[in-house]
Amino acid sequence: MADKIGFVGVGRMGSNMARRLKEAGFPVVAVYDVNTAAAQSLAQELGCEACAQLKQVTKLSDVVVTVVTDDKAMKKIYNGGLLSRSRGKLFINCATITPAVHVWVEGKTEKAGAQSLEACMASSITQARQGTLYLMIGGKQEAFERAKPVLEKLSNDGQLLRYVGPAGKAAQVKALVNMVMNINTAGLAEGLGLGNALGLDLAMLREVFSQTGANSRVLQTDGEDMQNRDHSCFFSAAHAAKDSGIALKLAKEQGLNLPLAAATRKQYDRMVKEGFGELDKSGIAELTFKGRGKSAQT
Repeated sequence: MADKIGFVGVGRMGSNMARRLKEAGFPVVAVYDVNTAAAQSLAQELGCEACAQLKQVTKLSDVVVTVVTDDKAMKKIYNGGLLSRSRGKLFINCATITPAVHVWVEGKTEKAGAQSLEACMASSITQARQGTLYLMIGGKQEAFERAKPVLEKLSNDGQLLRYVGPAGKAAQVKALVNMVMNINTAGLAEGLGLGNALGLDLAMLREVFSQTGANSRVLQTDGEDMQNRDHSCFFSAAHAAKDSGIALKLAKEQGLNLPLAAATRKQYDRMVKEGFGELDKSGIAELTFKGRGKSAQT
């Protein structure tokens, strides 16, 4: 019989992962979110319980998937009852947080007689819904083996599943993935913004970029959106700022100076300050195209 699954955090990603696992045959039995309306709506859709307390999710589930926003939220759930009577349970943590917190979670869960695993995601909402997430895994090998049946249904039957190493290592890789992605996004916005100011045809410019050294995955996912000012949120500017900050913290610990990452974070911090934090990361183009900026809110 398939493990009973609980979810803590059912926003854009968590809710679609829950839907995917339900369709794949796993009994999704419990959901929890600080946004109680979101949890209740998803629970009604999936026919499961919307829990008022974290300990109820653990009680009902064999495997608990957590998808929260940041270090503070992660520590709050693990100090807030999630590990109550958790012996024998498995916790799969999918948030992009600092590696040190993943290591802290592993130690705390093991002390409670449970297991934990980091499953860092390098994909977005569409892939969560389709079960084609690219997942980078960190933690004990035995926890990984136990989690495989669940993880495989989220990662194209395991074809997009990469075991990286001990706790914290997958989070390090994910921080670098997002750092480079954010730099590429900011660079693309500047290239298209300058092209626009020069009066170039941006569809032509994007096609030229795609055939040259200016090509990137970000060009495929965000280029047209930047041109058309379509910043429907798949990965928010606020999360981009946070994730660039994680990478810069790691760099500081290693005594490295990363000027491009630092400049990119300043741009995303500026987006948050100007009220664009919940736009998609492609909204960084609002800072580079002439005549944009604050007008994006109208």
